[in-house]
This record gives sequence, C-alpha cells and structure tokens, in this order.
Amino acid sequence: MKDGKHVILCIDDDPDVLSFLQLVLEAEGYVFAGADSAEQGLRVYKEIHPDLIIVDLMMEEVDAGTGFVKDMRVLGNKAPIYMLSSVGDNLSISTDYEALGLEGVLQKPVAKEKLLKILKTKLG
Repeated sequence: MKDGKHVILCIDDDPDVLSFLQLVLEAEGYVFAGADSAEQGLRVYKEIHPDLIIVDLMMEEVDAGTGFVKDMRVLGNKAPIYMLSSVGDNLSISTDYEALGLEGVLQKPVAKEKLLKILKTKLG
C-alpha cells in the first residue's frame, strides 16, 4: 500500500491498455504503476511491491507474461496475479491457471465492472 491506497502493477506493451487501466484504477482510488515489458515489470515490482498484479500474456515475446509469473514465484511474491489475454476466456477453459500461479485470467478488452469487482474481492 502507498498512502493508504492499494498499489496495482499493470504490465502490457499496448499503451492504450495501460492508459485504460490507469484511468479506471485511479478513478477508483487505487495507485497505478505501469510497465510496458516483463523486464520493466520485474524492476517496478522490486521497487514498489504491489498489492495486485495484472500482466499481459503476450508482449515482447510470446510467453513473456508466463515468464514474468515464474519470476514472481522465484521471488516469493504473495500478491495476486491476473493474466490479461485476448484469448482469455478460451485460456481459462483450457488452462489450469492456478497451477501457473495465477488468480485468474482477464479477457481483453477488460470489462471495467469485472475488474473492479475482482479488486474489491481480493483487496477489500
């Protein structure tokens, strides 16, 4: 937390997605932290220790998001991680996302109401 607000780290190489997430999160009183690659996301994670993480599946490399999640496990991360994907619904059906260390998968474009419901459930 920062100044009594939950910090959400969002990692995506699409600036429009990051802008949308920043707008929604800050309007609801969360602190937004953004990164445009898994590598940058790792650096930001180490600096801010976010309360929740949203990471895109495919960025600079096809499996950049899953690689980031593996790095989070190695670092002992306890913050919930949600994967963002354009194939989100199909991924949820075909993948055991809990085994990957994920709390869930969000379909792009992210539905604002669904995102806020998840944040309120996980963070209070």
